[in-house]
Order: sequence, then C-alpha cells, then structure tokens
Amino acid sequence: MSRVLARRGGAIWLEVAVDGATCPAVAYAGMVPPLAAGDEVLVNTTAVDLGLGTGGWHFVVSGGGWGGGDDGGGGAGGERVSSAPGHVMKLRYTPLQVRCLCAEAPESPHHAALRDARDVAGMTVVCGELHSQLAPFAAALGALGGHRARLIYVMTDGGALPAPFSHVLAELRERGLVAATVTAGHAFGGDIEAVNLYSGLLAARHVAAADVAFVGPGPGVVGTGTAFGTTALDQGLAVDAAATLGGRPVVALRIAFCDRRPGHRGVSHHALTALGVVAHAAAELAVPLLPPDRRALVLEQLQAAPGMARHRVVEADGAVAVRAMREMGLRVTSMGRDAGREPALFQAAGAAAAVALRGVGSGAGV
Repeated sequence: MSRVLARRGGAIWLEVAVDGATCPAVAYAGMVPPLAAGDEVLVNTTAVDLGLGTGGWHFVVSGGGWGGGDDGGGGAGGERVSSAPGHVMKLRYTPLQVRCLCAEAPESPHHAALRDARDVAGMTVVCGELHSQLAPFAAALGALGGHRARLIYVMTDGGALPAPFSHVLAELRERGLVAATVTAGHAFGGDIEAVNLYSGLLAARHVAAADVAFVGPGPGVVGTGTAFGTTALDQGLAVDAAATLGGRPVVALRIAFCDRRPGHRGVSHHALTALGVVAHAAAELAVPLLPPDRRALVLEQLQAAPGMARHRVVEADGAVAVRAMREMGLRVTSMGRDAGREPALFQAAGAAAAVALRGVGSGAGV
C-alpha cells in the first residue's frame, strides 16, 4: 500500500508499507503508471537492505495499473507508461528503459542547431566531482556575478540517474540559480536530454545558451577503495571533453580535512587520479584561501602528484559560497557534513565560481 506525500520535478515521494513498516520511497513520472493513495506498488528495496546513505530509499518499480488487464498492445497485465516523444532510450535494454527526446536527435527541434556544432565557443566548463559541490558553486556564482551569468548544469550518469531525485537541484532551479539541466548519457529527467557528455556540453551552449556549465554527477557516487574503481574519475573525462570542444575547463576540487580516511585529507586522492592520470588536457584548479598549514598541504599535494604539472593552480576566496548559502537558507551536506563542519569543500566550490567568472566576458551578461 502507498501514500503520496509530495510531487516535485517529476519525482513522486511516497510512504509505502514494507513488511509491516512504513518506509519512504520514490517513484518517477513516466516510469510508472499514475499512483493514488492505497495503491499496491512493487518496490526495489536493495539500497535500504544494504544500508546505503544517499541511495537509501525504496524505489517504486511499478504500481497503480500494474497487474491489470491487457494494455491494448498485445501485452498481458501491463499498462503503457510513457507517451513522451523521441526515439532514444536511456537505461537501454532493461525493463525500466526510458524513452527520451534527446536534443541532438533528428526529431528534436534542436537537431539543426546541433547537427554541425563542433565547439562550445570558449564556454567556461566547471568540472566537479560530487553533487554536493553544485549548490555552493551556484550560490557563489550568483552572489559574485549579480545573478547575471546563466548557469547550466550538465548532469552525468556517474551518480543518481534521474535528475528529479535531487532535492537540491529542484531548489536551485526554483530559485533561478540553475537556469536549466542537461541530463547526459543514461542520466535522464533534465530540461534537456543528451546522448553523451560531449553532445550535452554542446546542448548547454547552443540550446540552453549557457554562460557557464557545471559538469558533475547526480547524488551518490561509487567508490571501491581502489585507484580506478570510482565514478570520481569522470572529472578527468569532463576536463578533456571541455577542452576538446574548445571550452575552458575549471576544476572544483574535492578538498576536506575532517574525513578520517587519509586519502581524503586535503585534496582527495580521487581528484589527483582524475586530474593527473585520466585527464590529458590542462585545466585551472581553483583553490580556496585556507589557513597556512592547510594551504601548504593542498599545494604540496597538487605539486607532487604525477601528471599535475599540466594544470594551473589559481587561488581565490571561496568563503562567499558559505555566506551565500547561509543567507539563502540552502542546506547541503557532503558525506554527511555541512559547511560548518567541513567548510573547505564548500569554499573550494566557491573558489571555482570566482575563477569561472574571470573568464566570462561582458558579452555573456556579466
């Protein structure tokens, strides 16, 4: 049985009864038939069973008309869910594949604009590692730029795949801090769909008219305790994609000092691998103003790690991110820690905003 609590940005937030207990769950419009209070639903409980953090929700697989009569298409017990236009499938060849109208597809009104697009015309592309960096970056960009720089979020498939899963993204969109979202690869549910990161960046520029694009995953990332078994390496791929398309890559570094894991003290070892080994193009690495001992550690890490010499370290005051979030009432945590406990991560995103704005010309509205 289920009870609908709220609907927001394509996500339906529910309470469901599982084994006699009431539990929170999420359903996505277009993936399941319409739901009503009291409907029986089929849920995937794996994330809760494993005790995952960000992904610790039940997810509705089917409900409402599930198990009903003939859907009129020859199937037994099904119901047509998606009537969206487009022929590109995301989550391809799975029972939950989603039909999307990708911007570059022939049936899209944006096909002509993207058919011959080869570059992003020098657009600043900020490459993040964690979803939690988006809010402090957006808040700082708005505060520093007078809310004149048009920010487009290019969401990769390195974390949560449905854009509506992110409460933070929904709030940033409602506040106008993010003008639009491009969901690239198997990520879906953004304002604009794209087949991959490259076409996603082109769509951000030529369809969504971005002044600045922020590339990063949805909530939740994968780590395995190995150098290469992590979705964090997508940050290096984003640097190369931005450079290949004639953009200006700026990196929002993952910096922390409260994490008990040695590899995540100072600059995360994931970032050093992504930028020093995976990325081949040069980028600007935004470093916030830090106390002397912490600054020395961060700079030493960036200088000592193999392959980092190709990049340019740029220091900037990132405290504006923390102030702006506080003034706006934006509450964001990263690995369970907020800006009060782990300010460096949020300041690093603010520093990336300050560096990004230095390359956004007056013609872009700033």
